[in-house]
Amino acid sequence: MDILPHERQIQEYVKTIEHLKKQNNDNPIFNTEIKKLEQKLEKLKEKIYAELTPWQRVQICRHPSRPQSSDYIKNICQNFYELCGDRTYGDDPSIIGGLAKIGPMKCMVMGQEKGCDTESRVHRNFGMLNPEGFRKALRLMQLAEKFNLPIVTFLDTPGAYAGLEAEERGQGWAIALNIRTMARINTPIIVTIIGEGCSGGALGMGVGDVVGMMEHAYYSVISPEACASILWKDAKKNTEAASILKLNAEDMLPLNIIDAIINEPLGGAHHDPQKAYMHMQQFILEQWQTLRHIPKDILLEQRYLKFRKMGQFTSHANR
Repeated sequence: MDILPHERQIQEYVKTIEHLKKQNNDNPIFNTEIKKLEQKLEKLKEKIYAELTPWQRVQICRHPSRPQSSDYIKNICQNFYELCGDRTYGDDPSIIGGLAKIGPMKCMVMGQEKGCDTESRVHRNFGMLNPEGFRKALRLMQLAEKFNLPIVTFLDTPGAYAGLEAEERGQGWAIALNIRTMARINTPIIVTIIGEGCSGGALGMGVGDVVGMMEHAYYSVISPEACASILWKDAKKNTEAASILKLNAEDMLPLNIIDAIINEPLGGAHHDPQKAYMHMQQFILEQWQTLRHIPKDILLEQRYLKFRKMGQFTSHANR
């Protein structure tokens, strides 16, 4: 597993404990010392993970072993049947989606996918959607509406693809159309941010009745590196940019940008993926149990008001 900078001290403790266990099999004297070290290790983990900076949490969010959309679909969905293509240009592998069951809930599930190794990341375009990806998502959502199925989306993208060919195929229009259509789709929509929720790439699949955000995910109009490049002409000031952007879950909640924070295992979802899947499934089913009983006209009105109420505004009288 890749070790993040803030985890190096933890890793040294882990190596020491493992070495002692190998060298001193069931020696009662050393067992006592090992237990003491394990207790110190737990306290160290709690201290380090309680004092994480916004940039360190962005690093956790980008960890190569962090569960992705395909992992959540594989582990919390039953009978997943993938649907491909936008019926206009082609299939975009940076988004996967289809029909599935999550517990007792039949639904349409879709997620932005980055890939897990070099080959798959190139194939998935690092999770950056092209216009056909947004149209694919739109087609699946309209299909869900037709059959009265709830929609679940997993957001994890550094942003929509900004290449010339994407612009030629109508990238901005595709995102705008998705945002408008999702505001009007006549079925419950549950949005979850599992990793990077960056810019219009996330928002093009991020309009819903409830938005849940993983504890160490981030949601922002721009990445810290891009922000630093614009403000200071220096991408290395990403640490300062991450703090200024207020992109963590606890920053989003008071502004009504998200509705709930989904807890992660200590140190991030990659440390205990099964626990992360359990928390995600629990969140989705709890929200579904509430949304399924709301009349559709009220559901749409609440969705509209939800986005109208986002943010905080202050005004100062002229002196």
